[in-house]
Amino acid sequence: MTVPVHGLPSLVRPGLEVALVPPALRGSRWRTVTSVSSDNRVGSLVSLSGVAALGEAEDLVGTYLLARVDDLPEDLPLHDRERLVGRVVRDVESGRAGTIEEVMTGPANDVWVIRDADSEVLVPVIDEVVSSVPESGEISISIPRGLDWRRGVSRS
Repeated sequence: MTVPVHGLPSLVRPGLEVALVPPALRGSRWRTVTSVSSDNRVGSLVSLSGVAALGEAEDLVGTYLLARVDDLPEDLPLHDRERLVGRVVRDVESGRAGTIEEVMTGPANDVWVIRDADSEVLVPVIDEVVSSVPESGEISISIPRGLDWRRGVSRS
């Protein structure tokens, strides 16, 4: 069973080559994901190449699966809570700015909770709203028509 870390979505897929950390004393640290099944609750049941017996699988409990950066999806920065929360976001049409206070994971897409001094707006993280996330500085977004900043939101 694998569980994503740091609030990221699961990135495990068949064919993905992963390094086991910490590695076993002997043998290769690299394995290939051969199958993934999930009920979309806590994690995914993953099969790895070279792991055929229950005892071998039990030896992997507590290890991390690390993928190469080049094998990660291009839109990963759109889902990285640690990199997003606290960043300033500016609507290109209105010029209004706020701070990402929370990243909510939804069934179809993430939603950013953006707040300014006394209001908030919840924006879907889709291509039409967020086209890219720069390494630093403000993130430009296009808030869809019909989504307005709600007044009187208390900060908790």
